[in-house]
Amino acid sequence: MDAHALRKAFTEFWESKGHLPRPSASLIPHDPTLLFTVAGMVPFKPYFLGEEEPPGPRLTTIQKCVRAGGKHNDLDDIGRTNRHFTFFEMMGNFSFGDYFKPEAIPWAWEFVTETLGLDPERLWITVHLSDDDAERIWIEDVGVPAERVTRLDEDNWWAAGDTGPCGPCSEIFYDLGPEYGEDGGPGVGSDDRFVEIWNLVFMQYERNDEGELEPLPKTGIDTGAGLERMLTVLQGVDSAWDIDIFVALLDTAQKITGVAYGEDPERDVSLRIFADHARAVTFLISDGVFPSNEDRGYVLRRIIRRAVRHAWVLGVQHNVMPQLVDAVVDVMGAAYPDIVENQSFIREVVEKEETRFRRTLAAGVAILDEALEQLPPGGRLPGEVAFKLHDTYGFPVEITEEILSERGLELEREGFESAMAHQREQARAAGGFEAEAGDTSRYRELQEQFGPSEFLRDVDEVDARILAVYPLQGSGDTGDTGEAGGDGVTAEIEIVTDRTPFYPEGGGQVGDTGVIVGPSGAARVVDTDYAVPGVIRHRASIERGTISPGEIAHLAIDADRRAAVRRNHTGTHILHWALRQVLGAHVKQAGSHVDDHRLRFDFSHFDAVTPEELARIEDLANAEILSNEPVLHYETTMDVAREKGAIAFFGDKYGDVVRVLEAGSHSIELCGGTHVRALGDIGHLRITSESSIGSNLRRIEAITGMATVSRLREDEELILDVAQRLGSTPEELGAAVERRLGELKELKAEIRDLSRRMAVGRASELVAQAVDGVVVARVDSMERDDLRELALAVRDSGALRAVVLGGVPEAGGVALVAAVDPEGDLRAADLLEQAARTIQGGFGRKGNPPVIMAGGRNAEGLDEALDQVRSAAGL
Repeated sequence: MDAHALRKAFTEFWESKGHLPRPSASLIPHDPTLLFTVAGMVPFKPYFLGEEEPPGPRLTTIQKCVRAGGKHNDLDDIGRTNRHFTFFEMMGNFSFGDYFKPEAIPWAWEFVTETLGLDPERLWITVHLSDDDAERIWIEDVGVPAERVTRLDEDNWWAAGDTGPCGPCSEIFYDLGPEYGEDGGPGVGSDDRFVEIWNLVFMQYERNDEGELEPLPKTGIDTGAGLERMLTVLQGVDSAWDIDIFVALLDTAQKITGVAYGEDPERDVSLRIFADHARAVTFLISDGVFPSNEDRGYVLRRIIRRAVRHAWVLGVQHNVMPQLVDAVVDVMGAAYPDIVENQSFIREVVEKEETRFRRTLAAGVAILDEALEQLPPGGRLPGEVAFKLHDTYGFPVEITEEILSERGLELEREGFESAMAHQREQARAAGGFEAEAGDTSRYRELQEQFGPSEFLRDVDEVDARILAVYPLQGSGDTGDTGEAGGDGVTAEIEIVTDRTPFYPEGGGQVGDTGVIVGPSGAARVVDTDYAVPGVIRHRASIERGTISPGEIAHLAIDADRRAAVRRNHTGTHILHWALRQVLGAHVKQAGSHVDDHRLRFDFSHFDAVTPEELARIEDLANAEILSNEPVLHYETTMDVAREKGAIAFFGDKYGDVVRVLEAGSHSIELCGGTHVRALGDIGHLRITSESSIGSNLRRIEAITGMATVSRLREDEELILDVAQRLGSTPEELGAAVERRLGELKELKAEIRDLSRRMAVGRASELVAQAVDGVVVARVDSMERDDLRELALAVRDSGALRAVVLGGVPEAGGVALVAAVDPEGDLRAADLLEQAARTIQGGFGRKGNPPVIMAGGRNAEGLDEALDQVRSAAGL
């Protein structure tokens, strides 16, 4: 059975048990405690916690996963064991408050023994020490002999992270046979002999921030079955590296490197690293992770550079990653069409990243080798060296540690961390804040009692019932009644109503503002968001009277502000389309912000957008807007949206029913925000800035509607004002500026000429001050170049050994210039050596020039510096 057949058999089996198949979620989780999706249950964590309703009580998935950072990190074991991969596929079936151990255990046995045909005599079971129920079901209901059921402790307890859902688990192991190691079963016998192929997690608890276990609202089942390990057993091979998926990738790795697999253990490790890392890199980039020095991007960069380093060790001089990406797409593209669609973009990312790293790899390794030669036997590499490799040559410290490990050495990690901390401290901007998560239980109780808030998208005002009034965190109490205000007090409050026209912040769009007027008071809404999924919260200040739960109030948004936000939001979609048209289909949104003043759009791109490209983007967007095509905004299923070619926006979370925005005939994207009815309503779109915000990330800011009109008016007024100051008209402003620049150039030339004449005239005065053929004098208020000219004039008019002049220019700072006789006995550098330090400055030291200038910051030290020059000249 190959990988494709196993995926199909797994999905069909669980469909027959009433499970709804779900596509794999992104490798970028919505869980802030995780870098990557590390297990099949991660996308379903809100369902286990009762925060969201699942689309069905029984689900099944084949989830792509990555474990390469943070707590769940298998990276260092890759290539050296048969059990660890950075990227893997996790087959899973899930129950949310539906079935539990009595059904999950027999079904798991049925699938592995009947559907897959594994020999029951070679299967072993483990359960947690505390789980009597699971042991009884395995022995009494399924019929597994008691001697093949083992109780374990920590190995049979599963958690998604430091906090969150967790519970005891029960695993199925396959006995590969005595030729693979000692007998005795899992936990006793050889790990190479007894291979875990199935993990049933019984979700019963949630671990809170204090580490305490609390019962989940509903118990659940989370099955994890690694596809790669299962294929190892089904295909009867000695190693997971010999299954059909990896055979094809290893074949490509051999062709790229010219290294045969199976002939040298260390080279085999490198080839396996290529095969594994290529999968992780391909899927991570496809899901929107880009190489950088932070968080997920750093892990991706480390994976790429680790593979490149192994290619370099094997003597491969050309880039290897693009071809490995192609191999992954060939092997796995049928199961994951996204990587086929994004193939050219993925190749471009890895090509640039590998090329960049190869430029510095040889130099970095040379520095490391030199440092290692100086170490005594058993010594530790100084952390400062590792920091230099990291900071200057792009060596992730983990790669340095891997090289050291290969040579039986260690890193002085404390020194590295100290250097990193010092760098962070220097780079850290002043200020900061710490957010404290508030209690959300009250909002969940509201939702259970009244249901979700109803958002009325197409109206500006409505009457609604006030369900709750709460104080904002740290703003004081509203009293036992839940009322806010009264007695002239202005309170910071949160208001929840049964329905609202206020848009809650989301998808990059700011929340609405406006007013809520009740029978006994009024509040000014300053922001709107979701307190928890489904509950819309109005953040407000009391303007008069009181606002109380149970009242019918009139809610009205700031319609003019909403209209401006709509223009900017639809403009963002048109801008996105224009960017992809001009720069290429690889452009993907990486964040956005839309308010009533402007729009900001962050996107993936490798180079600065040129002025010519910006002009084309702006022209294309405005031509589309001028077409005034209708804008359609509607709900449909995710499948229909995909068929229409809708693009999903970064960071948004979508369910089975989604909102699609068709902004004209070219732009179609998923979006839940508010939008104009026709493209012409946007008005003129004007790009105001384009900049870099990180590695491979760009940012465009733009304005629309009346903001553009205001900006054009300001520009015209500025042009008119400048033209009048120059005695010109706006039409002839360019020529007027050129004339003034020409006049300025002539005046500067005259000033320089006068300065030279003055210098020559003053030279005779200074020559008279010579002592033993040396002039040392202070001359203030002269520019540096003029001071230099004066020193040369003095030296040449008096046939002197040396002239040193110091002064404080009008522009600030300190200047010192030394001019010596090229054939004489004094050196300009010697005269200024100590003096330059005294004024907190310096000068270039290349060669032995007869004229040297030094600049500094310490004007108060100038007289002392000139005395030091006299001493250096022997005066």
